[in-house]
Amino acid sequence: MEHTQYTPANYKSNQSVRWCPGCGDHAILNSLHKAMAIVGVPPHKTAVISGIGCSSRLPYYMNTYGFHTIHGRAAAIATGFKVARPDMTVWQISGDGDGLAIGGNHFIHAVRRNVDINMLLFNNKIYGLTKGQYSPTSDRGFVSKSSPYGTTEDPFIPAELVFGARGNFFARSIDVELQISQEVLVAAARHKGASVVEILQNCVIFNHGIHNFITDKEHRAERTIHLVHGEKMLFGKDKEMGLVRDGFLLKAVKVGEEGYTIDDVLVHDAHTPSNFLHQQLAMMDGHDLPLALGVIRDVDSIAYDQAVEEQVAEVRARKNFSSLRDMVLAGETWTVE
Repeated sequence: MEHTQYTPANYKSNQSVRWCPGCGDHAILNSLHKAMAIVGVPPHKTAVISGIGCSSRLPYYMNTYGFHTIHGRAAAIATGFKVARPDMTVWQISGDGDGLAIGGNHFIHAVRRNVDINMLLFNNKIYGLTKGQYSPTSDRGFVSKSSPYGTTEDPFIPAELVFGARGNFFARSIDVELQISQEVLVAAARHKGASVVEILQNCVIFNHGIHNFITDKEHRAERTIHLVHGEKMLFGKDKEMGLVRDGFLLKAVKVGEEGYTIDDVLVHDAHTPSNFLHQQLAMMDGHDLPLALGVIRDVDSIAYDQAVEEQVAEVRARKNFSSLRDMVLAGETWTVE
């Protein structure tokens, strides 16, 4: 059978995109359409499942199967869908409020179980759809409609949750970094198991400029680092800076100064099973060390849905079950007169 070559247009629905002008969601949607075309999974073999929030409107703009579910339950429903239909490619779309507040429990267990779904976390550090309340990723002291005198709690760091749940894939991008977004989305789709992609996204209405420290064009090159498997960890406008080991810690140095050469700069290995360095890289915040973008961790491990499918096949063969009814009636049964 001849392979069909898909284009981004094949994944676009005929619906008008209804996000605020300038919202970062537009760029993410564009990157996702392009990534899907590169991966080449047919639209009819793809499902996009979301919870509630601005980002969760995304399934309407996809020419795929889609399900706009209820608040915080996207991961649970995506898990059920993938286990029932392991042949389908499943994307889960959540915001930081939907995914990490009411949906936080589902999020960490989908990661822990290693369900083969691609989880996109749009992080704008605010509740946008419900008009500007602080979210689980809002910084301490953040002033919002629900915290008029500033929040008195520390935020979740999505990367920290993923690593705490023993995640095997974590990547990060920024809405304005279209090429990096496309790159990490393709990698997430090709990874077998739970893939988490955090995308720092700007809400132009309720939290405009929240990521400016990182996204500002003048300083982005020195405050971010694009990690690529097998390549040196270099950053800066002229790639003059690099990451080196300083005992058990990481240190940013200028290559050629203080005795540091290019040989001292670390090479990124996204595939090593050990997550110690991956976690250190993921936790950099752009201040003393640059914020890591790109695929930070990508390690193979058996996926939950694959394990369930294999278990069902093994039990069916061993017990000679041909249907669910056979399995139910094979146990202890009784009749109520």
